[in-house]
Amino acid sequence: MNQPAPELRNLYGVMAEFASADALVTAARRAHEAGYRKMDAYAPFPVEALPEALKLNSSRIPLVMFGGGLVGALLAFGTQYYATVVSYPMNIGGRPLPSWPALIPVTLEITILFSVFSGLLALFIAMRLPSVYHPVFNVPNFDRASQDGFFLCIQTEDSGFDAAATPAFLQSLQPVSVEAVHQ
Repeated sequence: MNQPAPELRNLYGVMAEFASADALVTAARRAHEAGYRKMDAYAPFPVEALPEALKLNSSRIPLVMFGGGLVGALLAFGTQYYATVVSYPMNIGGRPLPSWPALIPVTLEITILFSVFSGLLALFIAMRLPSVYHPVFNVPNFDRASQDGFFLCIQTEDSGFDAAATPAFLQSLQPVSVEAVHQ
């Protein structure tokens, strides 16, 4: 198996800072057109066109939430059904034992509870939380990403990443600055 070059082992990626949100969106589009896929953008406010420019994949979290809700519903309904029909049957007023309308409120609440917890767990896993450190924090001006800075980072994991060509490509997009991001 090939080992990465010594200077690449410590490198997370290359980051470029742009002057405006429009410049960032244009740079993200051009980077995607150039074949880069493992990249991320940082801005101080939501930029509507940015997810489409980065061609982000849709999330699987809604499917996980649906699965968690379904498990919760089956578990809640099944537990109540077992308790009222099998374990402790009581015929009160001639009603049938499996009176499903009485089981709906608890089933609904448990469905919502399982759905929310499974979605929250999936979100934490997808975002690799809790994490107090990320390599982009090493870039000198990155603290401006929460104020007035617009950044695009291309990671070394990208199949098209080249230690010399990628910074040159980012420089061709006319950024404010280009910095190497070290681990």
